Amino acid sequence: MSGRLRDRSSSQAKRHSHHQTTTTVAATAMPNFLTETLPCPFGELATNLSDSALRETAYEILVGACRSTGGKPLTYISQSERNSERTATPTLTSTASLQSGESDSERVKKAVTIGEMLRVQMGISVQTDSRVRRALLRVAAAQLGRRIESVVLPLEMLQQLKPSDFPNQGEYEAWQRRNLKLLEAGLLLHPLLPLDKTDTAPQRLRQIIRGALEKPLETGKNNESMQALRSIVLSLACRTFDGSASETIHWADGFPLNLRIYQMLLEACFDVNDETSVIEEVDEVLELIKKTWVVLGMNQMLHNLCFLWILFNRYVATGEVEGDLLFAANNLLMEVEKDSKSMKDPNYSKILSSTLSAILGWAEKRLLAYHNYFHSDNTELLECVVSVGVLSAKIMVEDISHEYRKKRKEFDVAHERVFSVDNVFRQIMEKVKSSKRSSNKNQQNQLPFLSILAQDVSTLAFSEKAIFSPILKRWHPLSAGVAVATLHSCYGNELKQFVSSIGELTPDILQVLRAAEKLEKDLVQIAVENSVDSEDGGKSIIREMPPYEAESVVSNLVKSWIKTRLDRLKEWVDRNLQQEVWDPRANKERFAPSSVEVLRIVDEALEAFFLLPISIHAALLPDLTNGIDRCLQHYISKAKSGCGTRSTFVPSMPALTRCSSRSKVSGVFKKKEKFQKAQSRKSQVGTTNGNGSFGIPQLYCRINTLQHIRTELDVLAKRTIVHLRSSESHNNNIANGTGKAFELSAAACLEGIQQLCEATAYKVIFQDLSHVLWDGLYVGEVSSSRIEPFLQELEHYLEVLSLTVHDRVRTRVITEVMKASFDGFLLVLLAGGPARAFSLQDYETIAEDFKFLTDLFWSNGDGLPADLIQKFSTTVKAVLPLFRAETDSLIEQFKYMTAESYGSSAKSKLPLPPTSGQWSPTEPNTLLRVLCYRSDETAAKFLKKTYNLPKKL
Repeated sequence: MSGRLRDRSSSQAKRHSHHQTTTTVAATAMPNFLTETLPCPFGELATNLSDSALRETAYEILVGACRSTGGKPLTYISQSERNSERTATPTLTSTASLQSGESDSERVKKAVTIGEMLRVQMGISVQTDSRVRRALLRVAAAQLGRRIESVVLPLEMLQQLKPSDFPNQGEYEAWQRRNLKLLEAGLLLHPLLPLDKTDTAPQRLRQIIRGALEKPLETGKNNESMQALRSIVLSLACRTFDGSASETIHWADGFPLNLRIYQMLLEACFDVNDETSVIEEVDEVLELIKKTWVVLGMNQMLHNLCFLWILFNRYVATGEVEGDLLFAANNLLMEVEKDSKSMKDPNYSKILSSTLSAILGWAEKRLLAYHNYFHSDNTELLECVVSVGVLSAKIMVEDISHEYRKKRKEFDVAHERVFSVDNVFRQIMEKVKSSKRSSNKNQQNQLPFLSILAQDVSTLAFSEKAIFSPILKRWHPLSAGVAVATLHSCYGNELKQFVSSIGELTPDILQVLRAAEKLEKDLVQIAVENSVDSEDGGKSIIREMPPYEAESVVSNLVKSWIKTRLDRLKEWVDRNLQQEVWDPRANKERFAPSSVEVLRIVDEALEAFFLLPISIHAALLPDLTNGIDRCLQHYISKAKSGCGTRSTFVPSMPALTRCSSRSKVSGVFKKKEKFQKAQSRKSQVGTTNGNGSFGIPQLYCRINTLQHIRTELDVLAKRTIVHLRSSESHNNNIANGTGKAFELSAAACLEGIQQLCEATAYKVIFQDLSHVLWDGLYVGEVSSSRIEPFLQELEHYLEVLSLTVHDRVRTRVITEVMKASFDGFLLVLLAGGPARAFSLQDYETIAEDFKFLTDLFWSNGDGLPADLIQKFSTTVKAVLPLFRAETDSLIEQFKYMTAESYGSSAKSKLPLPPTSGQWSPTEPNTLLRVLCYRSDETAAKFLKKTYNLPKKL
C-alpha cells in the first residue's frame, strides 16, 4: 500500500515520498482558489454518534481484533507497569504475532511501536486504552476461546466495565450511552440484514435503550435488565440470510455504520502533527487495521474504495497543497476500476457512485477553469486531475447501472470544453484577422503588428504545449501538430506579403525577421514533439510548414558584420604594435598608448553591435567576444614577447669544485679577474640586454600596460552584461554567463604580468646589477667585498620602480625583485665559483649583510610587509647557519644525509649528489657546496679524499 501512496503511475515521473518533498509542496501544489467541504459519500448515520465516539469504538474493535488473532494468552499490563516501561519502550498494544519469519522479541517490539503510535494517532488516552484492555481481558476470561467476530463488543463491554472503572459517574454514564447508541445503530438503524416487521425483538430493544438513556442500566451479570438486553441483542445479531447458524455475529457490519467506523481507522494513517502527511509506517498500520475486516464486514474492494475517499477528501479538505495525496488517490482509483468490474453488491455500487460523483464534480470544476489552476510548474498535477476525472466518468458509465449514464454527456461537454484546442486556434485566427483589418495598409503601421503577433502566437503555443500536450497526446494525438501548422501558415501568409515588399535592410525589417524566426522555431519544435508517435514521425506536419528562412537571413547579416569588425580590429592591433616603443614617459599613466587605442576600438565594436536592430544579441555575442578575445590575446602575447624569463637571466651553475686559496695578488689582477667574469656573465644572458625596447623602463611600461588591459577587460565585461540585459534578447541566464567574456585575455594578462615581473626582477639582479653582485660580492676577502655596493644600486632601481610601476602591481614587482635578490645571494654563497671562500669567522659578516638586504625591502615599515619578507627569506635563513657550523659537524651531517638519500649504496663510497637548486640545510648538495667553499684544511682533505677535488686551484 505504501507503494501506492508514494509512487505515481509508470507513465509519470518519479517523485520523492512525502517526507522527502515537504519543502517543495508550494511549488507543485494547485492554487487554492476554492475551499470546499465535500459531503461524505458513505451516508449519514441515523443517530447522533460523534466522530470521537466512533473513533473510540474503532479503537476498541482494533485492539480486540489484534488480541483475538494472537497466538499467545492475553495479559494485562497495569498503569504503574506502563509508566515504568514507557521510559524504555512504548506500551504494548498486542502481544500477538504480526508477521511470520520474525523472532518473538522482534514481533513484540514492532507491535509495541505500531500499537502505541496508533493510540496516539487516534487520540486515545492512556486511561481509555488501559480500560479497554482491562475489559477485553475480562471478556476473554469469561468467554475463553471466542474470537472477536463472535461477540457483540458493546454488549460485552457494558457487562464487564463498572462505574468503578471510570474517574467519575458522569464519564461512566456517557460511555454507557455511547455503547447503547452503537447497539441501536448496528442492530436497528443500520443492520446488515433488514429487520423482520413481524419480529418483536427490535421494538423491545428500542424500549430498553430508551429507558437506559434516561436512567443508567444495571449491568450486573445476574441483573434481569442486562439478561434481557443480552438475549435480544444476540437474537438480532446472530441472524443470517438463510437462517443457518454462523460464527460471525453482525452488529457493526451494516452500511454505512461499518464504513464510518472504518473511516476513523484509516484516518490514523495521517500524521497527527501534519494533517497532509501520511505516516511512514502506513504498511504496518494497514496490516493491523485489516484485522477489523471480519467485524466490520469489509474486504479489499471496500477498503480500496474507502481509502480512495479518505486520501482524496484529505487532499481537498487541507487546501489542495499536498499533491502526493491526489496522486495516491489516483493510483487507488485505478484499483477501484478493476474492483468495480467484479463487485456487484448494491451497497458497494451505491457508495461507489456517490464517491465518484463527488470526485468527478470536483475535477470538472478545476478543468473548466484550468488557467486559474495550472501552469508550467504543475503539469503533472493537471494530468492527475484529468486521470481522476476520466477514470471516474469511465467507471460510472461502464460499470455502474444505466441510472448514471447521463454523466457521460455531462463529462463529455467538459472534456470538449477543456481539451479541444480547436476553439483556441480559431480564436487566435480570428485575432489575426481582426488585427489585420484594423491595421493600416501602410507598411510602417504593419511592422509592430507582425512583431506583436509573432510574440502572441509563440506565447500561446508554448502555454498550450506545456499544459495540454501530455494530456492531448493521449486523447487527440495529432491535434497539437495540426494546430501549430495552422498557426504557422496563418503567420506565414502575412510575413510573405511583408517580405515581398522589402527594398533594403532596415531596423524594422530586422525586427520582424527576428520575430518570425523565433516563432517558426517554436512552432516546429512543438509540432515535432507532439507528432513523434504518429506513423511518419510528424513528417507530414512539417511538410505543411514551409520555412520562413528568416533565421538565416538575420544571422548571416550579423555574422558578416562581426567578421568585418574583427578584421579591422586585428589590423589595428598589428599596426599599433609595430609603432609601439613601450616608453613609460608617453603618458602620465605610464602604459603604452597602443593599448588605449586598441581598447577604444574594442569598445566601439561592442557599442555598435548592441545598436544593431536585432533580437539575437545573446546568440551572436559569443562570436564577437571570442573574436575580440583572440585579438587581445595577440596583443598581450606581443607585449611580453622577447622579454625573457627567470631562466634567461639566472647564470648557469659553475662546475662543482674546490674554492681557491685566499689570494694576496695586487688589485690590478683582481680587477682583471672581475672584468673577465663580467664578460662571461654577459655571454650567459644571450641577446637580451638593456637596450632598445627591452630595457627596465620598457619592461615597467609593459607591466603597466597589461595591468591596464586587465582592468579594462573587467569594465568591458560588465558593460557587455548591461548592454545585453537592456537588449531585446534579455535573458538573465545568458547575461550572467557573459561574465566569462574575455576570460582568456584576462588569464593571459595575469600570466603575462607574472612573467614580466619575474623577468624584470631577475634582469635587474642578475644582469643590470651583476657587476656588484655576481662579479663583486665576497670575491676575494669577504670583509673587503661586502654587500653595500649592491644595496646602493638596488635601492636606486627600487626608487625608479616605485615611481614608474602601477600601484596595483608595484608590490608584486618589488616582491619578485626581493625573491631574485635572495636567490642571487644564495647563488653567491653556494655557486659563486672558485673565487669565493668562506671561513667560520665570515658567518657574522654574511648574516649581517643579509639583514641589510632584508632591511632594504622592509624600509622601516614603508616597504614590503614583514610577513612577506619572512616568507621568502626562510630558505636563506635556514641555510646561513651552515656557514658557522664546524667543518667536522658539516661532514658528518653530509654523510648522514647522503646515506639517508642513497641508502646502502652510500656505505662503501659516498656518491656525488646532483645539483637540484632547491637549497636546504638537509639537502646533501647544499651541504657539499658549503664544504666546497669552506676555507678549511679539514674540508679540503675530505673533498680530496671523497671526490678527488683539488686542495688548491
